[in-house]
Order: sequence, then structure tokens, then C-alpha cells
Amino acid sequence: MSTIPRRDPMVKVQGRVLYLSKDLDLLERQLHGEIVKNDPQRELIDNISTDEMTPGWVCFWYDETLGDYCLVGLRGAKVAKDSIKNARPGVIVSGLSKGCGSSRETAPYSEKVAGVQVVVAKTIEKIYGQNCRNIGLVATTDFSVLDRIERGEGIPLSEFTRGLNDVERGIVEYGGLFNYNKARLLGEITPPPLSTPKRPMTLVEKIVADRAIADAKTGRLGLPGVQPGDALFCRTDVRFSHDYTTAMCESLFLEGYGQDAKLRDVGSIFAFRDHLVFRNAIMTDADKAKGLHILVDNLATVQESFAVKHGVRYFGLAADGKGSEAICHNAVMEELGGPGQIVVGTDSHTCTAGALGCFAFGVGSTDMANAWYTADIQIKVPASVQYVLKGQPAAGVTAKDVMLFIMSQQYSRDGNCIGKVLEFSGGGLAHFNMDERATLTNLAVECGATTGIIEADDVTRQYLVRFRGWSEARASQGFWKADVDAVYDATFDIDLSQVPQMVATPGDPRNGVRVEDARFTDASGAHPVVVEIAYGGSCTGGKMADMDMYADVLKEGLARGMKVKEGVRMFIQFGSQRIKRYAIEKGYLDVFARAGAEVIEPSCGACINAGPGVSRTKDTITVSAINRNFPGRSGPGHVYLASPRVVAASALKGTLTTPEALFR
Repeated sequence: MSTIPRRDPMVKVQGRVLYLSKDLDLLERQLHGEIVKNDPQRELIDNISTDEMTPGWVCFWYDETLGDYCLVGLRGAKVAKDSIKNARPGVIVSGLSKGCGSSRETAPYSEKVAGVQVVVAKTIEKIYGQNCRNIGLVATTDFSVLDRIERGEGIPLSEFTRGLNDVERGIVEYGGLFNYNKARLLGEITPPPLSTPKRPMTLVEKIVADRAIADAKTGRLGLPGVQPGDALFCRTDVRFSHDYTTAMCESLFLEGYGQDAKLRDVGSIFAFRDHLVFRNAIMTDADKAKGLHILVDNLATVQESFAVKHGVRYFGLAADGKGSEAICHNAVMEELGGPGQIVVGTDSHTCTAGALGCFAFGVGSTDMANAWYTADIQIKVPASVQYVLKGQPAAGVTAKDVMLFIMSQQYSRDGNCIGKVLEFSGGGLAHFNMDERATLTNLAVECGATTGIIEADDVTRQYLVRFRGWSEARASQGFWKADVDAVYDATFDIDLSQVPQMVATPGDPRNGVRVEDARFTDASGAHPVVVEIAYGGSCTGGKMADMDMYADVLKEGLARGMKVKEGVRMFIQFGSQRIKRYAIEKGYLDVFARAGAEVIEPSCGACINAGPGVSRTKDTITVSAINRNFPGRSGPGHVYLASPRVVAASALKGTLTTPEALFR
């Protein structure tokens, strides 16, 4: 008899169905008790990001309090504290790309503890969907269940697991990852052995096959071949969490495995105090009155205690107390990751490290807690999309422009990248150094991809030897290459000479347009985009190459008698202490100061609404080098995403522009 219980094979929903309608009056009436029925013609809200479901400040909690604040960041401002709990929905329904953006597990967890049993959406983002399964929240894209649920019918659990692989199905049937994994460790359930033969494989498939756990009892690694859809567990090489997530991971770890549970292979586990270092510095008096500053400090205290208890390498504040040692993603690039590895972190931008030629991806808190215990991570082998970069970029075109261009294409906008790998190749990569390559992979998640990856080459080797101090021998290991006859879901040739300088208009990183075509539209019509905040920083825009770009544009401006435009505030923030030292050595701090830019110590910040550079009002317009501009991501205002060059030029002019247009 099984000692680990499975969930009821029949899903019986308790509560109503709540439709997140684009008709905000209808949404508000539902929240106040009106019952509406399924209507295929009803327009539902698309692209509900995890930032809207649990805004950054809500993530200061990591217990059932999250249910009180479920969806409080939803656009339209109709959802307030306790709105979802009081409406008592058993089902929440929305449109395309539910759960895009951050990997924060607080988002589906807030729904679950608010009473939601089933999530229905037209498409569901990969990390959010996996987090739902891990915590026992049923999610589906099958709208046919709605009429039956509204009639009070039970729905066989098998209808919600249709299309899942054996591991995913088992996790759902056991009510979550912990129960499934306990059953797996007890031998009560064994994932079917993979029988995929040796075959032509993509870059990520090669890495997964190499790190696959072929025999759980002996720990033997390696399979002859894998293919998209295969379900397996792989051994990780780097596992990390940060101050937003470690406390929740530890809470789940202790709940799942007991107070005396130990971390496995602790030398490959890392913790970062990087996301909330400056959060209290910008906190309003109203938020302090709620005690939010105490919650922020508590997250740091809990994380540091966890690191000390288990002997985890802790990246905390800098020695002088000014900022953090490094943003986690910058540190993985600078110190921790390497070619051919599997890197997992509790942050969606873990994919940044794919620039090193490793399989790096974000996971939720339950996945990380489980990985602490086993050193393994569940993987459904993703399909890959190949982007072959050809030619030479036009003057002024950066990796940020290339990614905003790729994401603006219909293939990405239609959700075809969700859950896949963006594999970048081609001779055009020779024009991008490692920092710029990291921008390509960092932004892969913004179109729903699992990760981005670039084949390690001589540029990688030189970076590892000259920047990281590796030996030539070590710097040549793990250099997997995709087979020439590997199968891709799609292949796109990108002629770099045809990529313009781009911005993403507010609301979604996929809203890419040429800089010269960007206009701000209000009730009186379309106008030039007047910039009030220009922010350069984050894991995407706070690297050494980014500092070069800010400095080059500001130097040229100074030579022409220009400074940051009156009425504009420009912020430049470093991604790590090493990057700050680089900027000092290059004399950039003097350039920034003379131009009128404000320098911020290393850390995350405005990117996650947690530092100087955030907007304060809904009418504020920001041009930013960060990676996403979902509603509320960097304050209540409007955020345009752009390259560091465009951010600097726009700060000088006061309107959205390119350096070429400004200095012509």
C-alpha cells in the first residue's frame, strides 16, 4: 500500500468561476458577487504577468498572507486587498500568456491560498505552469471544462493531465512536487526509463543528455539521446536563490523534508542579497506604516541565517556596505557558471548564463527546495528555436535592439516561443562580446522561452581565461555543439544589417518598434515621447559593455555642450562591484557626474520597483535599459525599453531618440 497519498481522481470545484474580463466594470461586478457564465466571445485580459499577480512588495510575505493580496497589481486597479478571497472563486479564467514574466512562485501560491483550485487560460507560460503543478494548483488551456464546472460537475483529473509527460502527470496526481518526490525516493513511483536512441541533437539536448540521471540508485549520469518532450531529472551544477525567494524556499524545504533535512552538495548552492538592498530607501511613509520595511529586513535576516546554518556561499553586502556584492546573474557570469553546465536559480533571468554555453533557467521556490535536497531538477526537454545571426549590425545597433526586434516578430508575439529554447548561432555573433551575448540570452525569457543559449566558442574561451582566470585546459571543457542535422521547431535567419534601433512600448517587451516610430498616445492624440526618467542598470543594462555605451554617448554629449536635460533624472547602476571598479578605472564616474547622471551602488533596483529610478505616478514616462516593462514592474508609470545608447541619448534630449539622431 502506498504511504504517500495521491489526490482525488475527480476534481470537484468549490466556488464560482471568475472571469478576468477586459470589461473592467464586469470584472468589478463579479468581485462584488455577480455571477457570469462562460461566453466564448468574452474578451479576457492577456499577458497577466506574475508582477501583476503578486507585485514586488507583496513578495515580502511568503506564507498564506499572500492570498490576501492575490492579483492586487492587475491593470485597471479593480482588485484590492482581499478582493479575490472575498469573491471566493474556485476557478480563475484569463486570456493569452498567463503568468508571463518573473518566476516568482508567490503568484500561483497566492491564488491557491485565496481558494482557487483551477486556473484556465488560453496559453500558460512555462515557469508559471510548472509552479502551479508543483504546489498542487490545477491549470489548463481547455476552456471546454468551464460549462461543466458551472453546472457543478466533477471533472476527471485525467482531463487536466492530458498532454503532460509522465513526470508532470505524476506530480499533478500526487498533488505537488514534494509528495511526488517522496514517492520517487521511496521507490513507490519510478519515472519510465527513457528509450530515446542516439540522435542528432540541439545544444540544450546535448547538455541534458550529458547531465541526465540515468540510474537514480547509483547516481550514474548520461543518456545516449533525448528529444523534446522527454521527462527526466538532471543533476545540477549551480543552484542559487536571492533575498526575495530564499525564505520561501527554506520554509517549503522544512515543511517538505523536516527540520533536520540537509542540503546536498552544498558547495554548488549560493544565496544572494541583491534584489532588495535599496527597497527601504525608496519606501513611502504609507508603506512603512504597514510595516513593509520590517518585512524586507526580515527576508535578509532569514536568508543570512539559512546560509550560515548550512554553510552556503553567501553574496551579501559589499565590504564597505555600499550596495550588494553582485546581482546574482552577473555573479554567475563573472564567477560561478561554465560551459556545459545546468544552472538553476529562483529567478526567470537565470537564462542570462546561457551566454556561457550552459543550460540555465529559472525555477520556482518548490523546485529549488526540492533541488536543495536532491541536487536534481525536473526537466521536460524543451524544443529549440534557432536564430542564425548573419551579417554586421548597422552603426549603433546593440544586442538589446536585436532581441527587441526578434521579440516583436509575429512568431514570438503569438506565443510560439513559450517553453522553448532560443539557440543563437551564426557568424553575426562575432560582433558581440560576452556582455552583449548575455543580453541576448537574458531577454529570451521575455517571450516566454525557457532560456536562451549560445554555443561556447573562442570568444567564450578568451572570456574564461582572461576575465575569469581559468586555465586554457579548463576553459575548453563543456564546449558542446549542436549537430548540423539537429531538428528545430523553427529556424530564422536574422540579417543584422536590417535590424534598426528599437524600443518596446509600455506594457510588454514584445511591443517593439523603431525608435523613430515610437509615440506616446493619449486622449489628445500621438506625441513625441517626453522622458522624465532614464534608467541604466539591472542584470540586463548594468554590465561593463553597458557602462561603455552610457559613457560613450554622454562623453559625446559633453563635447557638444549637452548634459542631462532639465526635468529628466538619469540613473546609472552597476550590476556588481567588479563592474563598478571597471567604471572607476575607465574614468566613467567623472563622465557620469559631469553629464548630470546619478550613480547608484551595485544591486537590483528600479527594474523590480525596488530602488532609485522607479516612477511615482502613473503619468511618469521612463526609458529604461531593463528587461521587462509589464504594468507596475518599475512603478506605476509608463516604461519604454531601450538599449543603453538610446537611454543615454534620450536623457540628453529629453525625448526618446537615438544618438545618431541627436548628434547628426
